[in-house]
Amino acid sequence: MRSKTMYLGLVLIAFMSGFHFYGSTTSSSNQAYAQTSLPRVALSNLVYQGAFRVPQGSTDQTSYNYGGTALGYNSSNNSLFMVGHDWYQRSAEISIPTIINSTNISSLNTATLRQNFADATEGKLNQINPNDTNSKKVGGQLVYNSKLYVSAYSYYDGAGTQSSSHFARPIDLSTTGQVTGPVRVGSQYPGFVSGYMTQIPSEWQSLFGGPALTGNCCNSILSVQSNGPAASVFNPSNVGVVNPVPATPVVGYPSSNPLSGWNTTNPYFNGTTRVTGIVFPSGTQSVLFFGRHGVGTFCYGGGAECNDPADSSKGTHAYPYKYQIWAYDANDLLAVKNGTKQQWEPRPYAVWNFNLPFESTNGAHKIGGVDYDPSTGRIYVAQGCEDANCGPIIHVFEVNVGTPPPSDTTPPSPPTALKVQ
Repeated sequence: MRSKTMYLGLVLIAFMSGFHFYGSTTSSSNQAYAQTSLPRVALSNLVYQGAFRVPQGSTDQTSYNYGGTALGYNSSNNSLFMVGHDWYQRSAEISIPTIINSTNISSLNTATLRQNFADATEGKLNQINPNDTNSKKVGGQLVYNSKLYVSAYSYYDGAGTQSSSHFARPIDLSTTGQVTGPVRVGSQYPGFVSGYMTQIPSEWQSLFGGPALTGNCCNSILSVQSNGPAASVFNPSNVGVVNPVPATPVVGYPSSNPLSGWNTTNPYFNGTTRVTGIVFPSGTQSVLFFGRHGVGTFCYGGGAECNDPADSSKGTHAYPYKYQIWAYDANDLLAVKNGTKQQWEPRPYAVWNFNLPFESTNGAHKIGGVDYDPSTGRIYVAQGCEDANCGPIIHVFEVNVGTPPPSDTTPPSPPTALKVQ
């Protein structure tokens, strides 16, 4: 049921509820937590600001209908790059209008196009996996040092043959002939890095040995994908300069070490989990992954036989679905970088389900993408297929970190059913 509670002060959030704790208590973990005194983000630190709509296009090729994925914040213009209709995978840049906090869609402001829709890869998208005839998707966009970086993945890589993932290009989408890539990032299967991207805060970059994170999760054929949120440290400036681009995994879950069972009902991961965004808020020691997760009884089959009104297709179901945030301590990821943990050993210190206004009646809970503006602390979240013609709505949260509560100051113990393998 949609919450209509308004906010009280700066630390109450109107549309979020509930969390679970989950973590590690090894001696190496406790040593890692002593490396910084920065606060960990708590649920109450994510303060809802409001939302805005995106422009309607005249055709599917020039609209965000059935799209609104792979967000990339551009600080130069206070704008967002975002991918439009799912069939065409074209990018456009939109302005960010004044944010309105309202439960009435018609009262929201609408963004305007700064750059028209274009194929940011200039026809090279299929080159990430030329032996696979299934569709390819843009997984993430990152504006860094006046360039636009694009990641991409094979939607259904049954043979596990994807060989590369990242592109670099000018920010001006009308510029042609200057796309570099695709290149491989890291030594793992590209599905671990081919999605969301974010910059690492300056105070953490020397510790992690790089300026940005790139990752992905939960795509089809989980035997080769990450079975939980994945991220690797890389330098975007190396895309198009070296191949493969050096990358250091800091969290990721191969099928031999999943975050939890694919065909189980649990709060953390199963075959219905989708992770589509990552944020590393400045001035904190938290890395936040955004997506959706099925919390009901797991079922494989058609929507009707699995009692899933949100998805009629044959596949994995666990209705009802929830918007979800997986919160990790950056020190746990740093321990992986430093070699004192395996990439599958970090566990989220908290998992939060949350609600958004304008939720459709079928409860699909789609998040197309997420990005972050470090200058304002704002997180932009694309709620998929909620406006007219299945267009996205962009919601805005602000990270407002005060003194963390006692439960956020020490690493909690994992439940016995989900111990580190």
